[in-house]
Amino acid sequence: MSLQDVQGQDRAVAALTRALASRSVHHAWLFHGPEGVGKELAAVGLAQALTCPEKPYVGCGTCSSCTRLVKRNHPDVTWVMPEDELVRRGLAGRSDFSATPSRDIRIEQVRKLQDRLAFRALEAKHKVALLITAHAMNLNAQNALLKTLEEPPRDTVLILVSSAPDKLLPTIRSRCAKAPFGPLPEPLLSAKVKAERKCDDATAAMIAAMSGGSLARALELDPDTLSERKQLIERFESLTPSDARGWLELAEVLGEDRVKAEAALEVLQVWLRDVAAAQTGAGGLINSDVAPLAAAAAKKVSPAGVQRRAVLVEEARNAISQRNGAVRLQLERMFVEMFA
Repeated sequence: MSLQDVQGQDRAVAALTRALASRSVHHAWLFHGPEGVGKELAAVGLAQALTCPEKPYVGCGTCSSCTRLVKRNHPDVTWVMPEDELVRRGLAGRSDFSATPSRDIRIEQVRKLQDRLAFRALEAKHKVALLITAHAMNLNAQNALLKTLEEPPRDTVLILVSSAPDKLLPTIRSRCAKAPFGPLPEPLLSAKVKAERKCDDATAAMIAAMSGGSLARALELDPDTLSERKQLIERFESLTPSDARGWLELAEVLGEDRVKAEAALEVLQVWLRDVAAAQTGAGGLINSDVAPLAAAAAKKVSPAGVQRRAVLVEEARNAISQRNGAVRLQLERMFVEMFA
């Protein structure tokens, strides 16, 4: 693969391609956007373009340099990520660490990176550092990295990949060129889900709609979530402004588990899109098996009310998934603002 193989992120890829073509690649980049939308693939593609001897500043994706980079054994490319991420990816075992694998990128890792960047490149013109889940750097690590961002070694490019850039110091963000990545288009997700999971068109479309634009989320989506979807929608539509106990009980049930809460909010996001579609007569409902309920909901709440509910669901989901908010508290706040 190469940078040009990254799908669904035309804006980011075009910006990177222009920078490469003009030989004006910034010394530090922040690739930011939702999880599972191609940020790391693009970071690898940029690193290949900077180190590929066959197609300099483009990347062929097939030569020894490009393939070794993907396998994490290119001498001029350094990967940095939390220890627990290394374990999760099967790149290390728990026994490789003297203590519980850290969820942070620690200052020791940044210092080791700085030591490596101090040497000249062995093969390529550039040295590249890929900081995966860069927002996992603790404060000491971020402060240490600032020195490198302020005075980068010659011919060095650092690529910070993050789904939560607000957790990075403003001084780090300000020293990076930004490459924003958005949710992937649903048709692209649906096609990939159908191919990977061998499911029918309707199921693939539903999974794509519930994934929040993330391919990783779409491929990991628990089939149980689909089977529980109808029950959740029916319970949500049974809530009324006078039933405060009902809101709080649902918040309590969904708030028992962070992953369960995020999945439920994804279901509600798709459901509210269906309700909005029913109000306009657009058709093409994702939850087509409960179309009569969507029609009833469309009459019960105004278009502005549906939009307001969708915004509250999105805010709750972001607070839980990106800012590590208290799950039950965020759900209670969402329901109170919807119905009180």
